[in-house]
Amino acid sequence: MPPERTLPACLGVTRGSPGAAPGAAAGGVLVALLACGCAWGPQRAPAPAPMVNAAVASSTVLNEYLLLLQRLVQGKPAEQAEIVANAQRDYDTAPTPSRELRLALVLGTPGHPATELPKAQALLRELMAAPEMLLPGERALAFLVLSQIDDHLTLDAENRRLQSEAVRADQQRMANANHRLQAELDENTRLRRELEEARAKLDAIANIERSLNERKPGSTGR
Repeated sequence: MPPERTLPACLGVTRGSPGAAPGAAAGGVLVALLACGCAWGPQRAPAPAPMVNAAVASSTVLNEYLLLLQRLVQGKPAEQAEIVANAQRDYDTAPTPSRELRLALVLGTPGHPATELPKAQALLRELMAAPEMLLPGERALAFLVLSQIDDHLTLDAENRRLQSEAVRADQQRMANANHRLQAELDENTRLRRELEEARAKLDAIANIERSLNERKPGSTGR
């Protein structure tokens, strides 16, 4: 005798009750099957969620970023201003990692009036503090741009330091030259005064000798 086949749980409540008519029982079974989704035969498994290819997603996002930056660099001032305003507004509305990266890329791109490297650097450093929030391609792009901005700002600071030191050195050399010139002028003035005093003394001595010679007896003819 074959083993008894177990009915689905939803049929437990539809098995014929004593005194029920066969037709009514069959109708009840059908209704129960339709209501609870039970049916004889194999059941279909739910469709799996679509798989997201991270490489494809990263490539698509990077392409969008690069096209945006190309428009920013090549666009007219009005278009550049619109791109910057849109990026800032989107970030202010919902500061998601992708929008923060977009704003950082826009501000960190040279060649337009709204370039602001220190702010772009701060945004990128904030993103790199939680890199798992970005796609792999976004992480690589953020790291690359941040490295370039760091190098640029470091070189800019070094140039400013060297220029400042050069200006101070020029000022010091000028001050030293002025000091030497003033010292020479003072020395010339002192020497001129001493020379005039010596001449005055010589003139006085000459006058005294002339007066003495004029007073000597026998200075007149016999």
